[in-house]
Amino acid sequence: MSTGDTVAAMGTALVTGASAGLGRALAIEIAARGHDVVLVARDADRLGMLAEEVTKRYGVQADVLVADLSDRAQLQQVADRVADRARPIDLLVNNAGFGINHDFSTGDLSVEERAMDVMIRAVLVASPAAAGAMRERGHGAILNVSSVASFAVMGTYSAIKAWTTTFSEALAVELDGTGVTVTALCPGFIHTEFHDRAQMDMPELPERFWLDAHRVAQDALDDVSAGKVVSVPSAEYKALSTMLRGLPRPLMRKISRQMTMSRR
Repeated sequence: MSTGDTVAAMGTALVTGASAGLGRALAIEIAARGHDVVLVARDADRLGMLAEEVTKRYGVQADVLVADLSDRAQLQQVADRVADRARPIDLLVNNAGFGINHDFSTGDLSVEERAMDVMIRAVLVASPAAAGAMRERGHGAILNVSSVASFAVMGTYSAIKAWTTTFSEALAVELDGTGVTVTALCPGFIHTEFHDRAQMDMPELPERFWLDAHRVAQDALDDVSAGKVVSVPSAEYKALSTMLRGLPRPLMRKISRQMTMSRR
């Protein structure tokens, strides 16, 4: 079975961080392609409304799993659902995350710890649960939402997303030939609640660098179907990511330092 056939035959997708932003867009676009969804986030009301919306619009089954991924017991419940052989998950979308808008050396360490729990440990726990079950069936896909920031050095968010990208590439290599694919999605700035929630003001960013969440979701799912390991949406960010990955690290640090000072 080819990679494209694997994803085309996708039955059910589990999406973390599905209540808002890119996660919500991914859940809707997955449902629009005729696949059932399991929606995971902390906000039960928002998840309930989304489940009702996709069920009415697309006639799919939408289940709600309320969980705070920074809580280890609740995260394990999500991993157990992913690993459930009786109710197979054919696409795992590790999307949950949030922005960090402070300097590490002077910021709240508890925020950093929660960020690592949600954006690293949750991916670390859910991915093998999915990979094991998918490998047994000989098909499936994992989509880890990273960021173009993973190619830069902009605070601990960059470090977290660099881990996500590298982890995804490493897992893709490990699963090569099993019928299970892994994709790291590395978008730039997206029109969502993400930056407002992190209290990030980006007034000087040109409009061409702002992406539409649903277009990003569509492109990401297409790249999953194509078996791409690293997915960078939009021509602007493809060019930027290529440039960032090719820069000498001292120059990268200099540019990042200037950008940080400008933001302040």
